[in-house]
Amino acid sequence: MSKDQLILSIQWVVDREVVVCKLFNRVSRRAGIRMFFVSVSELGDGGAWYVLILFLPLIYGQNGFSTSFFMVKVGLVNLLLYKVIKQLTSRPRPCAVNLSIDMGTTPLDQYSFPSGHTMHAVAFSMVATAHHPDLAWVLVPFSTLIAMSRIVLGLHYPTDVIAGGLIGGCVASIMMPA
Repeated sequence: MSKDQLILSIQWVVDREVVVCKLFNRVSRRAGIRMFFVSVSELGDGGAWYVLILFLPLIYGQNGFSTSFFMVKVGLVNLLLYKVIKQLTSRPRPCAVNLSIDMGTTPLDQYSFPSGHTMHAVAFSMVATAHHPDLAWVLVPFSTLIAMSRIVLGLHYPTDVIAGGLIGGCVASIMMPA
């Protein structure tokens, strides 16, 4: 594939992503839906994960403590990767590029790639459910809503969310004890 073909392919994907972003973002114009996704996004900022990390030892004892400790380690690796990748790519957010996409809430930083919320949601959910499968019924839908919220609120493109999920999942898998 030539450089020109690669550029055209990337532009084709970006053009489709903007369409998806507009479609998802349109539902956030309803106040109740926007408030719901803003709340989900805010919980995904860390609050829900910090509560889970603190409560796992209380619920599961030593096994919960081990899980919490592992979640902290995975979270730190994800945070480092997130910061490095954001600086290297410097991809502007959809709401900054396309004026028809409303910013549903204030972003944590100016760049969109990858979705840090999704990275952490996937990684933390994988770790927690690997050790405590009974949490899957809450964590899997919650992580899915966090990922959706990032597109609905106009803060991320679908590929940002997909990449965030893949990175978070890979980090959790690689670091997972055998």
